[in-house]
Amino acid sequence: MRWLSLPVRVAAGLTATALEQTRKLPSHLTGLPVTITSQALQVSMRVQQQITQFAIKGDEALGRLQTPPAQPEWATFDEDRDRETDESESTPEQASGGRGGQAPGGRGEQEPAVHTSGPQVLPGYAQMSIAQLRGKLRGLSESDLVELLNYENEHGQRQTFLQMLSRRLETVRSQ
Repeated sequence: MRWLSLPVRVAAGLTATALEQTRKLPSHLTGLPVTITSQALQVSMRVQQQITQFAIKGDEALGRLQTPPAQPEWATFDEDRDRETDESESTPEQASGGRGGQAPGGRGEQEPAVHTSGPQVLPGYAQMSIAQLRGKLRGLSESDLVELLNYENEHGQRQTFLQMLSRRLETVRSQ
């Protein structure tokens, strides 16, 4: 068949292939939805992976612009907590003008108990880590959040706690 030109031979080959594929079409139709779904999921996963890679690169770029604190507030160790406990026990005496000899039940002895126990809304709040607080925020009402925010402003003034409580309070108020 060399006597026919190349375009004619290519057209005949395409026609033969199209006929073969048309004959196979009924058997391929049953698997077509699965194939399309699979390919769509693959594309979706690739897009998600690329978005995540962009976010990681963005975090790295933005991280170079901002210097992190020497020790983040959430990174505490047992030794740090022991040191904070020692400091909090001496602070109320210093604040009360050195009246450490007051009778039991006096103001000088109640302040440490209030400070270490925290607000009534969330028992143990004063000793919570930022991760522990994050886990409990969804169950708190607007008034609970306001009480915690006031407590933090008066006692701890821990910046990350203040930010998290403020953001949650805004979210609750906007709902």
